[in-house]
Amino acid sequence: MNALGMLEVLSIPQGIEAGDAMMKAAQVELITAQTVCAGKFIVIVGGEVAAVKESVEAGTVCAQDTLVDSIVIPHVHANVFTAINACSDVGNVGAIGILETFSLAAAVMAADASVKAADVKLIEVRLGRGMGGKSFVLLTGDVAAVEAAVKAGESPDEVQGLMSKSVVIPSPHPDIINAIV
Repeated sequence: MNALGMLEVLSIPQGIEAGDAMMKAAQVELITAQTVCAGKFIVIVGGEVAAVKESVEAGTVCAQDTLVDSIVIPHVHANVFTAINACSDVGNVGAIGILETFSLAAAVMAADASVKAADVKLIEVRLGRGMGGKSFVLLTGDVAAVEAAVKAGESPDEVQGLMSKSVVIPSPHPDIINAIV
């Protein structure tokens, strides 16, 4: 898979229908389809760029006026897929960076920009589950890399106005690491 596509829909039934349209429109792999706070539904697919674009377009048409956001990230970093599913093999945790967004799609864009900009590992991309519609990206690496990654994650046009807060913690306490990883 070299591309990621995502729909964020304000209606759960319309979101499920849009997800079905996405899967029927092109040869893509379903990464996740689920309800999120506050009563929204997301669908994330992966595959070849053209197929992902076709899939997202079909979902967008189906979602109609309930569409909150849609994105296609061509040449997405492979770590984004595992971080969305909270399946990253983190290993040793160095400094940590946390980027919080008001939009689920913005978090995915920020995660991809962050991991492409610096030698960091995405730990998790938490998409709106139990957070009132907010999302966050959690990443690790050495302090300079984490600082560069957080700055890059805040930069894409698609996340402007949708960032809540971000921090870099140079030497996180082990109990905090155990609580969040």
